[in-house]
Amino acid sequence: MEETEVGVEVDQGVVTLTGTVSSYANRMAVEEVAHRVASGLDVGNDIEVVIPGSRKRTDTDIAQAVRWVLTYDIEVPHERIQSTVADGVLTLSGSVDFRLQRGDAERAVNRLAGVRKVINSLTVSVAPRRPEEVRREIEAALERRADRTAKLLHVAVRDDGEVTLSGPVHSWPERRAVLGAARATPGVRAVNDRLRIEAYA
Repeated sequence: MEETEVGVEVDQGVVTLTGTVSSYANRMAVEEVAHRVASGLDVGNDIEVVIPGSRKRTDTDIAQAVRWVLTYDIEVPHERIQSTVADGVLTLSGSVDFRLQRGDAERAVNRLAGVRKVINSLTVSVAPRRPEEVRREIEAALERRADRTAKLLHVAVRDDGEVTLSGPVHSWPERRAVLGAARATPGVRAVNDRLRIEAYA
């Protein structure tokens, strides 16, 4: 059985989480729920990760597991990613090609046994691309994902790789798909979300 005991306190709109959970992923899941359910914008997460079992995993054990995951389990430029583990706190540094890879790397390692916290310091190495080229690629990706929605969306791309998406989508999953398609496009540095959800007529 997992060792889980979480306490919640609210003081002047600030939510404080305390207690223990069995993994870093569970710690982040509780924090996400607190942000979503509590009306306050500020959450202090003092939850401690306690790994079940008698043998404590060493930082070297964790570092070896991180290298294996990055090399064999997900598609990232693992040779450009470094990890440092100190007292269960894992720091990822180096560079990846896409924002999607940055998130994939963090998600892959945050469930490893012994990891108490992940600090994602990976940077995205984006080769300069012309804005109109990036815009055409995003529009093509949107058309592949959502034919009806793509015709109604407006894509604006600045010289520095910042993209603004505006227009109607028909559901939250569709919104996430549209944003994901833009973020995964080479040359995109950041995405401004100005999409609005409209039900089908």
